[in-house]
Parts: sequence; C-alpha cells; structure tokens
Amino acid sequence: MRKHRFRNSYFISAVSVALVLCLIGLECVLLLSAGALVTRMRENMTVTAVLEQGTDSAQCARLEAILKAGGHCCSFHYISAQQALDEHIRSLGEDPSTFLGYNPLSASYEIHPTDEYSHPDSLAVLSENLQSLPYVTEVLYPRDLADLMNSNVHDFSLILLAVALVLLLVSMVLIVNTIRLQIYSKRFIINTMTLVGATSWVTRRPFVIRNMLMGFLAGIVALVILAGMVYYVEFKLGLFLFPLTWQNITFVSLVVLCAGLLITLFASLIATGKYIRMDNNSLYEI
Repeated sequence: MRKHRFRNSYFISAVSVALVLCLIGLECVLLLSAGALVTRMRENMTVTAVLEQGTDSAQCARLEAILKAGGHCCSFHYISAQQALDEHIRSLGEDPSTFLGYNPLSASYEIHPTDEYSHPDSLAVLSENLQSLPYVTEVLYPRDLADLMNSNVHDFSLILLAVALVLLLVSMVLIVNTIRLQIYSKRFIINTMTLVGATSWVTRRPFVIRNMLMGFLAGIVALVILAGMVYYVEFKLGLFLFPLTWQNITFVSLVVLCAGLLITLFASLIATGKYIRMDNNSLYEI
C-alpha cells in the first residue's frame, strides 16, 4: 500500500514537472517566434534605387555585383521602365506616355535589406552608398517607418523578456515546491540515515538521482507536448510562426532538458538538506 502510494506521488510529481517544463519550452518558442517575426518585418522593408534614364545592362550588372558583394540585402528585384509604366497604369488608370510622347518613368531596383542593415542608421549608410553611384539618381525608403519599427521592436523585446523572466521564476518555484512535497514524505527516512552516520551526500544521492531522472523524463514528455502544439498551430491552423530549423529545435530541446535536470538537482539538494539539518522533535511539527 505504501509502495503504491509512493508511486502515485512520484507519478503526480513527474506530471507536474512536465507541465511546468512545457511552460518553459513554450516561453522559448514564443521568444524565437517573436524574433523570427521581427526579422521578417525588417527584411520586408523596401529600399528603392531609381536608375538614370538610359542605364545600360553593364551598369545594372555592376550594381547587382555591388549588392551581392556588400551583404547589405537579402534580395533585390529589377523593375524596368516598362514594368514601372504598366504598374502606374494599373494603379492610377492613366498612361502618361500617351500625352507626353515618351515614358517618363525610370528603371529601378527594389532592395530588401537584411535584418542587420534594416536599422535607421544602417539604412542611411546604404542610401548614401547607392547615391554615390553615378547611374543612381535617387534612393527612397520609409524613414519614419524604420524609426517607428526600431523603437517598437526595442520596447516589445524588453516587455517580452520581462514576461519570460517572470514565467521562468514562477516555473522554478513550482518545480521546487513539487519536489519538496515529494521529499517531505521521506523526512523520517532521511533523519534515520543521518542518525546512523550516513554522510550528507550518501543521504541526498538517491533522492537526487531519482528526481533528476524524473526531470529528464518530464522534459521528454514536455517536448512531445510542445511538438504536438507546434504541429497543430503550423500544419492544422496554417500559422507558421515558429521557424522549424535544426538550430531552433536543438535550442528548445536543450533548454527544456537542462532545466529539468538542473532545477530538480537543486530542488533535491535544498529539500533534503533541510531535513538533514532538522532535529527529531521538529520533524513532527511540520
């Protein structure tokens, strides 16, 4: 009966730890998803380099080589003067070449900067570098939007980090209390081992090993739950928020498993230490 009760207590503790570790893993998924979303927003910003009328293919090839070698952009797209005219006609419904007698629009390049070069200062440097080219007449990019995005991303990152730290602290407290309640039922055994001369580590070792194993298994269960949640959100709901890269998957897995091992380790050491130092009379008072 007592052994069955211990197994039930151990199982309940393992489930509780798995749910808390799932919360920690969810924090990591949210942080990585938010970072990926910010990166996509920045890389979707467009810098338009307007070319001089009559720019030939050799000059265009030179500009493309500069863009590829500089590492400032993740992609770029050439828009010919005719394509610009067609887009103007589709947007405004009028053809300026009919009354001007020529196409007044110039060819251009739409450049999407990398995340590192999407900040206002970096965009200004990129604009100056492009404008220094003799066949680039003008460089356009949304300066106000870049400033607003940079400010909002900074504030959002601080808020998200603060929330993650609070949730991490709450998770640690929950795991520590769960293990303390589990070891509480073994306080008389701990006291007996101390009375017969067992060292501190010999007394702690079985509890540490058992709870660290529980933390590892709970981490695997938490990862399975997280994988199911990500699969449902991305492949059933079609919301591709979390980038499924090996780096991100490895990061979340290591965080969850290491959290399960380290938190259960320290919780076991703290809880058993409390009962090792406690005298016989105090054991009946708690």
